[in-house]
Amino acid sequence: MTESQKWMLLSIVLLIGWLFYLLSPILMPFLVAAFVGYLGDPLVDKLEARKLSRGLSVTIVFIIFTILLLATIFLLVPLLENQIVALLNKLPAFIDYIQSDIVPKLLSITGHISGDSTQNPGQSLDFSMFKKAIADNWQSIGGFAGYVINSISKSGLLIAAWISNLVLIPVIAFYFMRDWDILVEKISHLIPRHIEPLVTRLAKESDEVLAAFMRGQLLVMACLAGIYSTGLWIAGLELALLVGLLAGLVSFVPYLGFIVGILAAVIASLMQFHDLTLLLSISIVFGVGQLIESMILTPLLVGDRIGLHPVAVIFAIMVGGQLFGFVGILIALPVSAVVMVLLRYVYQTYVSSTLYESHNENQS
Repeated sequence: MTESQKWMLLSIVLLIGWLFYLLSPILMPFLVAAFVGYLGDPLVDKLEARKLSRGLSVTIVFIIFTILLLATIFLLVPLLENQIVALLNKLPAFIDYIQSDIVPKLLSITGHISGDSTQNPGQSLDFSMFKKAIADNWQSIGGFAGYVINSISKSGLLIAAWISNLVLIPVIAFYFMRDWDILVEKISHLIPRHIEPLVTRLAKESDEVLAAFMRGQLLVMACLAGIYSTGLWIAGLELALLVGLLAGLVSFVPYLGFIVGILAAVIASLMQFHDLTLLLSISIVFGVGQLIESMILTPLLVGDRIGLHPVAVIFAIMVGGQLFGFVGILIALPVSAVVMVLLRYVYQTYVSSTLYESHNENQS
């Protein structure tokens, strides 16, 4: 590649990045639709392999996705709303428990109790304002669906944006799934012929990483959320669904779901029983979940193809959110996966270059 071609390529990349930044407010439905199309394309290809037409295969997969989405919404949203209401109902009593029991114990351990020993040290910390705020607002917060609808209804433009996105996403996703292979082929034809083999190889490696993470890790997260919620419910934790979903949601980072889940479950147990009655049961539930994840779910659904370090995952999501908001969060992991593949190629090129070899020879 000549110097002029390199500068042209860099200019194109910068132009695309600048346009993406300018258009980021309207890109969300297209990115969500592309994500759905990417998830559904392998299923469509499998149905096509069974002698079904592309259109029929896309229709079947689209109907399955729609049923799963609607079932999730109608089942989980009311349950989660009930869990949030239960959480907010328990907060005042939990604050009293902290003030009358936990704070005095902590002060006695740290040796900060002074003055009249008959006075409750926890009274020195005033939680009354916090309790009053919860008591005044828990009903409006608890009715989450009504609260969101009420907020949206105050802005006609916001209503129009929501409706347009709800309409656009399934329509665009359908066309993405139907024409995914055609789009990939056309993009491949646009690549200069002398670098097409290299670009194709890097694209396949990027797809392997993305497929393992986006498809496999999503299934792992869903399975863990189900395992944790069911186990905690059997153990008798009232906020089992809320804690289980939280632990499953953050489990894309290894061990983070385990740590966050145990902490949240312990706090929920203290709110419910005002003691550590369920500590052993909670430890068993998350211990079993961790074993199932490491021995069955991750090897079966994800494998060892990701190569994304947990710190890199967290950093990519934070950078994407900071630069482009919600759109940046959506593209953070795909972009970081591609960047990782490119960096790996640069590293392999460097260690096989004469520059690297001559450096080693000079050292020896």
